[in-house]
Amino acid sequence: MTRFWVASISKEHAMRGVNGNFIQVCHGKKAPLKRMSKGDLILVYSSKIALNGNEKYQKFTAIGEVIDDEIYPFQMSENFIPFRRNIRFYACEECSIIPLIAELDFIENKKMWGYPFRYGFFEINKKDYNLIASKMITNEK
Repeated sequence: MTRFWVASISKEHAMRGVNGNFIQVCHGKKAPLKRMSKGDLILVYSSKIALNGNEKYQKFTAIGEVIDDEIYPFQMSENFIPFRRNIRFYACEECSIIPLIAELDFIENKKMWGYPFRYGFFEINKKDYNLIASKMITNEK
């Protein structure tokens, strides 16, 4: 059964993942990646442009599918070896979250709508996924 996920990642890091066909979540932790299975679908939400920056972005920036069951370490530096998963990203348009907040079930408190994203990675229902995907997916895959 397909599951639907959201990863909260800066736009800058999300684009690295899109260009490299991988996802890396929660500062490289393995456990969240183990929750996904081949065929699951993932949305990337970017609250800001850069990890250490302050410029708000508040858009869904990428959408894709888990293509295998492999979780693997990747050495980014001598002291940082995060875990990654392979993703097939779809051609898409970025989508602001603001006009969708009222309709999204995973946002229980509409006034504090950013709260769920603080977890960095979480599951959503199919209805919410389909709503967001419908605003993002282009004709190409």
